[in-house]
Amino acid sequence: MKYKIALKKTDEGYSVSTPGLPGCWSQGATEQEALQNIQDAIQEYLAARDELLKDAIVREVEVSS
Repeated sequence: MKYKIALKKTDEGYSVSTPGLPGCWSQGATEQEALQNIQDAIQEYLAARDELLKDAIVREVEVSS
């Protein structure tokens, strides 16, 4: 699965977030470290989401623009 990320250079290194997953962000001293860290953060985010939805009835809706 692929997610768009926003990578920004900072004074401390790199900040990275996943706009499609609110609150899912990370950082790293190098670009490569930040990219690895956001991959880990996305996996943890999705695991937490799945746990929250474990006993829920989940449906999909289509939205047209």
